[in-house]
Order: sequence, then C-alpha cells, then structure tokens
Amino acid sequence: MSERTIVHLMRHGEVHNPEGVLYGRLPEFVLSDLGHQMAARAAEFLSKNEIVHMVASPLERAQQTAAPLSQLLEVPIVTDERVIEADNLFEGKTVGVGNGAFSNPSNWWMLRNPFRPSWGEPYTEIAARMQSAVQDAREAARGHEAVIVSHQLPVWIARRAFERKTFVHDPRKRQCTLASLTSLYFDGDEFIGVTYSEPARDLLPEPLRGKVVGGA
Repeated sequence: MSERTIVHLMRHGEVHNPEGVLYGRLPEFVLSDLGHQMAARAAEFLSKNEIVHMVASPLERAQQTAAPLSQLLEVPIVTDERVIEADNLFEGKTVGVGNGAFSNPSNWWMLRNPFRPSWGEPYTEIAARMQSAVQDAREAARGHEAVIVSHQLPVWIARRAFERKTFVHDPRKRQCTLASLTSLYFDGDEFIGVTYSEPARDLLPEPLRGKVVGGA
C-alpha cells in the first residue's frame, strides 16, 4: 500500500525590524508582537493535523515561530542548518526605493546576474539543501505529517524545485507570505502535488494579504 506523507513548509511570522533592513542571517532579529500572534494562529490551524516531526531554521525568528506548535503537540523541534535563510550580500542594508542600497552605484556589481543570482546564494544550492531537508523530514514522518519552519526564498525555491519549474522569478510575485504554509504531498517517495494556505491572513494589512511581506 502507498503511504501519503505531507511536509508543510512554514514561513516565520513578522519580524521586529523598525529600520527596514534586509536582516538575512543576522542574529537578534526576533518576532514582533504581531509575529507571535501569527505563530500562534499557525499552531492553532495545524493543531488537528497528524504532525509527528518538526524542523526549524536555527535563526531566532524561525525557532520562535515553531515554538507554539511544538508545545501544543509536544513534538520537539529539530534544528536544521539546511533550512536557514539564503545568504545575501545586501544583508544588513536597507534595500527599499529611494536611498536604499539598490540606488548606490557601488552596489550595482552585485546585481549583474539576476538568474544566478549574483547578489547571494545560487538558487541551485538553495534548492539542493532544501530538497535534502524535505526528503529527510518526509522519511521521519512517513505516513503522517512534518513541519519545516524556514524563510521566504528557501520555501519558494523548494516549491519550484519539486514542481520542476524555473528558479528565475520576480520576487514580488512569490506566493509565500508571513506564517504561510506551502504543503508538499508525497505518495510513498513520489511528489504528487502542493497546496498553499495562509492561517494568519487576517492579521496582515489588507494591501499585503497574499503578497510578499517585508524581510525574508
């Protein structure tokens, strides 16, 4: 008989970031009060699921997002470096319009190749580490469900990899908002499909619902 396994890729909740920097892998960027509400909402949403395995990025915001569900289900969090945020040369900089790093000519060399991308970790490397982590989580939860709490770009690239779609994309069109779930379905070892849900959708400002929401 075949076994259906689901691996939910969860993006962390909102981060306290009043300066609006691209925080990347920098330490001490933690969830805002709203971010904690989002984590609780996601935990409530998943509380009836057959989740037997939980994984989280080592970064504080991912660990904090995973905590409510881990406590609710009494499933320990396994910290996995493979699901960490993508490396980015703009880390620590303000990258918005106006006086952001993108407007500084000294930074333009980092934008020379959007297909790789030249400003950070190659998409192929993100895909490889995320696929490896997903496969291990699937094996650990075989016949049940697992949750991996990660970050926007790694989640999006993992989805594209399993769907066998190009990694080149417009970042503004990623379907991966805060505290969202990208759920990968497997029949045995075979990937069979994906669904997307937003448990904390009502906590997002109206213009941001279903769209990219700051940070990563």
